Amino acid sequence: MSVDIDCVVVGAGVVGLAVAREMARAGHEVLVIEAGEAIGIGTSSRNSEVIHAGIYYPPGSLKARFCVEGRHALYAYCLSHGVDTRRTGKLIVANTEAQVAQLECLLKRGLENSVNDLRLLDRSQATALEPALECIAALYSPSTGIVDSHALMLALQGDAEAAGTSIAFHAPLIGAKVTADGFLLDIGGESPIQLSCRRLINSAGLHAPALARSIEGLAPDKVPRDYLCKGSYFSVSKRVPFTHLIYPAPEADGLGVHMTVDLGGQARFGPDTEWVDTENYQVDPARADGFYSAIRSYWPDLPDNSLQPGYSGIRPKISPPGEPASDFVISSPREHGVPGLINLFGIESPGLTSCLAIAEHVRELIDI
Repeated sequence: MSVDIDCVVVGAGVVGLAVAREMARAGHEVLVIEAGEAIGIGTSSRNSEVIHAGIYYPPGSLKARFCVEGRHALYAYCLSHGVDTRRTGKLIVANTEAQVAQLECLLKRGLENSVNDLRLLDRSQATALEPALECIAALYSPSTGIVDSHALMLALQGDAEAAGTSIAFHAPLIGAKVTADGFLLDIGGESPIQLSCRRLINSAGLHAPALARSIEGLAPDKVPRDYLCKGSYFSVSKRVPFTHLIYPAPEADGLGVHMTVDLGGQARFGPDTEWVDTENYQVDPARADGFYSAIRSYWPDLPDNSLQPGYSGIRPKISPPGEPASDFVISSPREHGVPGLINLFGIESPGLTSCLAIAEHVRELIDI
């Protein structure tokens, strides 16, 4: 069987676009297929747009490695491509002695991950930076920032296309079969087609496990179970009195209800944690009730009735409720035995920060 195209990347989110760019720049003929109508309409556009420093993740994990490598690469890439970023800095705050101990652990972990600019602040030092802040201590991360995620994805798309990549929208991958030469793909949409390729990279985000299960010839035990963890965000009707990003001490299921701003200065609070069975992006206004107490732990002057529903996102979890967050899983031929196949599972935060580092790693693994 002849091969129609060298490499197909499934999913046009920030990681899929970064992978397509990397593969095309390495000389591969690349086609990106996207089920939706545009780039970045899933997880990539439903997050806090934060460039993370690399504080939270276990030393030696892919999240730790790719976050730190990716942050450096991302700031440089955005500067060279005119993508707006801002090094806002971040304060992770504690209001109990137990949380202070958490900050000390985060400082140690950050240093182990080569995040070397962290400082532990006492109350007076923290409130000197943010007078409206309530805390007894804070961990200061000056290299944390924000990025215009859509502009970033447009830049990655432009680079990929300039290197020869094609992108097909409204083109869901219905199923695939491992063949002697690579893969035979069934692509749906208004004009369904079959297409053969030599290399297949599954960067389908929330749908990556289901897509992997549809690949005939891939052992089912090489695909993790997936879970959906929804997080809602709320905006505030008044201007917030903070210039840094404000995060509480981390919680079991995530980083807590934190305060971030976009590049236009609009503040948003979230996400909370809601384990769900299906994709649903509506924000329930009643969830604001839980936000007020969470936010007032570090901003006691939050006015009553000031929060409005914003948007929601869903984290592509591969660890169940109550268990520690899984590391990124980048499943290559070394793990599953199928030549030319890469599956990207559990690419949640810090996936945006890590996108360029993940892409480089995929390119290195694809022909193992």
